[in-house]
Amino acid sequence: MDLNPAVLWLGLLIVFLVIEAITLGLTTIWFAGGTLVSFLTALFHAPVPVQIALFFVVSLILLFFTRPVAVRFMNQKTERTNVDSLLGEKALVTETIENLKGTGRVKVRGVDWTARTQQDGKVIAVDTVVTVRKVQGVKLIVEDSCADEKSEG
Repeated sequence: MDLNPAVLWLGLLIVFLVIEAITLGLTTIWFAGGTLVSFLTALFHAPVPVQIALFFVVSLILLFFTRPVAVRFMNQKTERTNVDSLLGEKALVTETIENLKGTGRVKVRGVDWTARTQQDGKVIAVDTVVTVRKVQGVKLIVEDSCADEKSEG
């Protein structure tokens, strides 16, 4: 019994689509596209080596050129939560920030945080408005907001 390559490609296409439906992580959809092209070429009785070559070429093109766009589009709607939502927020310095002395506190959204700067020699005075740049453990890494405005202008 000789199996038609189109049937094999169709079966493979179904497998890739089922895996994609289960994972929802854009893992096999690129290969499903390559399989679809190979299935269509098999319907027109293209040689099997051409079908296999098209599968790899189309799958790799889809993977390398459309995946980054699709991932960026999918991650657009992801909202930052918890401490990640503090990134870019403005904070008020409540205790002078001086890394070398191990001092510094800021208030963000009514919550008091330990704060440090990215540069050890930098000192930021009380009542200065700063921007949260990173979170390291339970410390916020901040930057003087006035410095931000000067660099933008």
